[in-house]
Amino acid sequence: MAGSGMMPDFLFTPGETPLLISAPHVGTHIPATIAESMTPEALEVPDTDWHMDRLYGFAREMGAGMLMANYSRYVVDLNRDPAGKPLYPGADNTEVCPTARFDRAPIYKDGKAPDAGAVARRVDRYWRPYHDVLDAELRRLKRRFGVALLFDAHSILSRVPRFFEGRLPDLNLGTGSGSSADPRLIETLGDVLRGRNDFSHVVDGRFKGGFITRHYGRPAEGCHAAQLEMALSAYMEESPPWAWRPEQAMRVQEVLRGLLQAMLDWAGAARR
Repeated sequence: MAGSGMMPDFLFTPGETPLLISAPHVGTHIPATIAESMTPEALEVPDTDWHMDRLYGFAREMGAGMLMANYSRYVVDLNRDPAGKPLYPGADNTEVCPTARFDRAPIYKDGKAPDAGAVARRVDRYWRPYHDVLDAELRRLKRRFGVALLFDAHSILSRVPRFFEGRLPDLNLGTGSGSSADPRLIETLGDVLRGRNDFSHVVDGRFKGGFITRHYGRPAEGCHAAQLEMALSAYMEESPPWAWRPEQAMRVQEVLRGLLQAMLDWAGAARR
């Protein structure tokens, strides 16, 4: 959603446990100077990870830290390599400053897409501050607790032909094909998902974790990261006005609480 007023780049609340939750695609704000070059349809920011702040709000009571983006992924994608390296070589990838929506419709008016210089300026202005805080907080958690846990929270339409065939499983856990966290932790998280028969799930399927999970997940250095890509249909309506569905959301939150608690329990056992 476009706006002209000043807005913080993100909302950050430190926690009291080794766990940090990142939501890089929950933001909807687009600065007016960028919005004027976008199509009216893009300004509705349909590819937002809706309600992540509300869905994970309970985690504050668990002592988790929270880092929530305010700017839309259409401004800059915080979960992409700033140098433009694709997440999935050979597949259809979105850029660090995307030029097309998930339905392949253009984000920008004709001739208005950002050039290389504009992309570099957006990376410096919007991408780096988020990652500076993310990196510093994970380092602080590692110093304080001996281990840092990162949970990258995402959601997406259950059907996006551009990226995958058919319907996406409800819950998609990604660990960089097992590289971003200790194998025992990954197995524990998988057990939580396997313990529920009301939501479909997959581990390291089409969504194996984005730049954040793969870059910061360094188990040999004591930082363990996982991404959860959730089908919007698991907790909300999949079309405007993107309404929250309380009963379904409550059931999903039970699973999320189980995943986050499993991470904290694992970290506690690992420190002993």
